[in-house]
Amino acid sequence: MKNDSETTERLYVDALLDQFGIRPDKPVLRYLHADVTGGALRRSIFRYARALQALGIGRGSLLALLAPNCPDALAIRYSANLLGAATLFMPALAKRDQLSALLARIQPTLLVVFGETEHLVPDGVTVRVVPVDFDMDTFRLDRLAATQSDRPLHSRAMADDLAVIVSSGGTTGMPKCSRRSFAAYSAMVRAEKAEDKRQLVNGALAYISQVLVDSTLIGGGTVVLERQYDAAATLSMIESERITDLLLVEPQLFETMDHPDARWRDLSSLRSIAHIGGSAPAVLRQRAIKRFGPVLKHMYGASEAGLVSVLATPSYEPTIDMSFGAGRIVDGVEVRIRRADERFADVGEIGNIEVRSCCVAQGYYRQPEAESHKFRNGWCRMGDTGFIDEDGHLHVFGRASDVAVIDGVCISPTKIEEILCWLPDVRYAAAYAPGNGSAAYTWNALVEPWAGRRVEVARCASILESVFGTSIANRVNIIPVDRVPQTEQGKVDRMAIEAVLQDGLRNRTRRIEFDPQSRRQASLVDASM
Repeated sequence: MKNDSETTERLYVDALLDQFGIRPDKPVLRYLHADVTGGALRRSIFRYARALQALGIGRGSLLALLAPNCPDALAIRYSANLLGAATLFMPALAKRDQLSALLARIQPTLLVVFGETEHLVPDGVTVRVVPVDFDMDTFRLDRLAATQSDRPLHSRAMADDLAVIVSSGGTTGMPKCSRRSFAAYSAMVRAEKAEDKRQLVNGALAYISQVLVDSTLIGGGTVVLERQYDAAATLSMIESERITDLLLVEPQLFETMDHPDARWRDLSSLRSIAHIGGSAPAVLRQRAIKRFGPVLKHMYGASEAGLVSVLATPSYEPTIDMSFGAGRIVDGVEVRIRRADERFADVGEIGNIEVRSCCVAQGYYRQPEAESHKFRNGWCRMGDTGFIDEDGHLHVFGRASDVAVIDGVCISPTKIEEILCWLPDVRYAAAYAPGNGSAAYTWNALVEPWAGRRVEVARCASILESVFGTSIANRVNIIPVDRVPQTEQGKVDRMAIEAVLQDGLRNRTRRIEFDPQSRRQASLVDASM
């Protein structure tokens, strides 16, 4: 086995250290309105590496972090990878029993916890917990690191060693954790030079944000770290920090574009707003183009597969066909469509999407059963339904479990959302199938009004019936809400929605009524979500 010095491609942690070394006095991070130079971050990495080494971290170790978006979290992760250890940014799961189960499954060598995340640590955790920036007993990792030398260390990482584990969003249950070697992760974050790039990162590091941070820094750009997403704060940061690049999950994109501040903030520095992770009805994309201009970019991929396709200007046009357009498949990625009969689809035929590339994860960490269903012979089964057109562009209808063919018509959440968002009182809509099987397929459709307005369920039902017909419209459960709940990652929080609906049925605090004329289900849900 060869180490990184003997391979053609530098491993990502060495590429990062090289960048920091040639920018010792220039900012590479911006955090809480203060700059962190390449030299300062590099020295911090070497100090933390020696501190972790003193705690027994090295090749074969797994360091888990419950961390906020901050420079120390990045330095600790890089230092562990420098020692050849694997790293995982833990998702901030709302339920402590879920976090306990995840820790029991991955069995990290150490769990690094910050003062901001201390409250998330479950009771009775058996893994060794190491605190940063708060006192627990008499030991703190940051204090130990402060006593260490900042002299350079040679990388201990080997190309085939486990390097990075990335959490999925866990929108339908316990998050899955895809694993990559140093070579595979390095290929995933490889980036072209972009020294004038100022990337705003306001998503949790547990997900794609860590990939975004690494690729920006390797390309010579600057990362502006924000603790969490907020529409008003995002618009303010774009203006004050002259942000050039931004990534948002679709619900966040549409919330940001509709925020009142978007009308008067100076957003002229923006060159790219990438959106990912959900459905994007054409009517909402059109509104986004009017608000932000020709800077939108739709990226399709997954934590397990990396980037698959990109729809960008000038192909990103305000047409009705854009609802499902996921753009051109990126170089080095193979995509095939598998039909329901397991045969591979021809051009234009609909089926389940499968992907193969050097960026596809090697599997899930300590989840052999889930791994066998998701990964096969180097191919990743995306779990989404779509097709490839004659021009080689990928079109994605959504999660396969949310898509059904009824009376010969292919119905997807985005189609339902598109129709509902035509209504003048509806600001945003989010639909999904609650997992009740295709024999009696139904969808929950949450509708969020504009400020000061009220969504009428009967009107929503009427427009769905006029477009789809009664048999399909009757399967859509329309749920008015003040705001569509989101996960930490920014996706529609299905688990939270289902919990509220079930609680309402058990306690009879919310009523489910039927339209006596069409037997259409109309759920009257209060705004407590």
